[in-house]
Amino acid sequence: MPTQAERTESTRGRLITTARRLFAEQGFAATSTEEILREAAVSRGALYHHFPSKTDLFQATFEQVEDELTAQVLQVAVAGGETDPMRILQLGFDAFLDQCRNPEVQRIVMLDGPTVLGWDLWHELDERYAFGTIKTVLTVAADTGRIEPATVEPLTHLLLGAIMQAGMVVARSDDPLTAKKAMTETFSGIVSAL
Repeated sequence: MPTQAERTESTRGRLITTARRLFAEQGFAATSTEEILREAAVSRGALYHHFPSKTDLFQATFEQVEDELTAQVLQVAVAGGETDPMRILQLGFDAFLDQCRNPEVQRIVMLDGPTVLGWDLWHELDERYAFGTIKTVLTVAADTGRIEPATVEPLTHLLLGAIMQAGMVVARSDDPLTAKKAMTETFSGIVSAL
């Protein structure tokens, strides 16, 4: 017999899994709370026990997708045993743009995220996941003499902005492969100039 804590976690997980699929397929605005409840097979009370609003459920879904996105990008960037920090940045950027074509990332993180969460919260969450990774790579670049240590913090902010804007371009493009190619070539030039 599952414990209360296990039942609670199971319900929360079903809500996020169901919402994630529906938000990715239909978008936040077109997904009704009733649809989430019906497909997750939970009561309205159970939903509001875990998430005071549909926006709170969206935020939990967003954070799950963002966490997985960050892990996938980092895994690809270092998969081949790459140690050059500038090459890791380029590989990570390329992997991130590939993920911006994934319907969940595209819709939840790039398209609906800024609108549903508001720019400030969306940016804060994005920094929570991506900023530290970029800063770590740039710190290695500084430690190995590739860049000046004093530039790590400002470069992290600048590159995060460039990366997110490139992701937006790819996510919103009618031709994401062409957009990705243009963004990748340009980003490569920026990183090479560092």
